[in-house]
This record gives sequence, C-alpha cells and structure tokens, in this order.
Amino acid sequence: MTVSGEFLDELNDNPLYRTMGIRVTGTGDGWAESELTPPGNVCWPFPDQPHGGVLFTLMDTTMAWSVFTLLNQGQNCTTIDLNIHYAKPARFGPFRCRAEVGQRTNKLAFVRAQITDADDNILAMGQGAFRVINIDPFA
Repeated sequence: MTVSGEFLDELNDNPLYRTMGIRVTGTGDGWAESELTPPGNVCWPFPDQPHGGVLFTLMDTTMAWSVFTLLNQGQNCTTIDLNIHYAKPARFGPFRCRAEVGQRTNKLAFVRAQITDADDNILAMGQGAFRVINIDPFA
C-alpha cells in the first residue's frame, strides 16, 4: 500500500508520536524509517537519554509501518512478538530507526530493525513478528 506524504503528515500528528517525539520519515515497499527527538519528559533516568521503552516503541512503530506498506486495502497489522537488544546507551540524538520486512505470508510478516544515533552508531537491534488482520468487519 502506498503511503503518501499527506498521509504521513496525518500519521505523525497523533498524540502518542507527538508526546514521545517520534516521526515516521519515509516508507517504501517493505521498509520504513523514523526519527526520535525525545522531549525531556521521556528521558529517564538521565537527561537527554530516552528510556529504553521509548526506543522499543520507536522500533515497534517503524516495524509496523514497514509491514503496512505491503498490505492491501482493508488490512492492518498487529505486533505478536518483538525482541530488542540494546547495544549502547542512547545519548546522542536524534535517533533513527530503519525496519525491513524479511519475509511475509498471507497472515504473518517477519521484520528486522535497528536504531542508530546521530553518529550512525547502532544502539539497538530487533526482530519482530506481525499478524496481518482484516479490518473490514464483514471480511
């Protein structure tokens, strides 16, 4: 499914993304990229260092959008498993995440992602599984 720039603008204007400082910056055929500029209220226990759960949400969000680009009208996806490995503290933002779908079946998609800092150091790597769901109640 093609994600237009206008749709990305609408997507990025939701309360969760605004609160956490997440912005989806691009999507394509089976991939998505996002950026995190964390406000101080999501940085804990150290100033300017986002909590690991914020990085997890960044990765989950980016992975889901990589799957979404491969779906048909009337479909969506939901996370069923996501493993993340933190390699370094997230100290120097903005932080970027890139996710790519490695394999997709009719009902599942398997995705890998990584988060980097402003110097392109890898901060976290992850893999996830997403279930494809029909959002049409009559499907």
